Amino acid sequence: MSDHASGGDAGPSHRVVELGVAAVMAALGVVVIIGAMRAGIGWGAEGPKAGFLPFYFGLFILGASLINFIQAWFDPGRKLFADWSQLRQVMSVVIPTTVYVAIIPWLGIYVSSFLLIAVFMRWLGQYGWRMVALLSVAVPVLAFVVFERWFMVPLPKGFLEELLGY
Repeated sequence: MSDHASGGDAGPSHRVVELGVAAVMAALGVVVIIGAMRAGIGWGAEGPKAGFLPFYFGLFILGASLINFIQAWFDPGRKLFADWSQLRQVMSVVIPTTVYVAIIPWLGIYVSSFLLIAVFMRWLGQYGWRMVALLSVAVPVLAFVVFERWFMVPLPKGFLEELLGY
């Protein structure tokens, strides 16, 4: 990451990223703690209640996040985390993958996987349409056969599977 010949344009500092991640993780820890408290963190006649262990995990996450936040806050370093061109490359994978996960409940895992594989192969891999069509159909079909037929593990389905009667 020290080689900036690819874009040369500056990006976020390491300190800013550390502070942001620590804040997000601290918020996650608080959410876990609140959820655990609602489920009960005490000890009942049957043993620990449902929130007992998550409560302590939440405390651990919150404590570690606060330590990271304090360390980043007092770090005077001006190190670059990544330049904007490097972050664009990362986002070119993160954004389609996030969309993939988001559409699974509506389209099902097989149609969503077809779309993700096709997009990644064509856009990022620069493969020809014939190879894109072959693999983006073959992989979900293979996953269907392996999981639904052989292992009998149902995976999320969408409208297409309903139309086909699965």
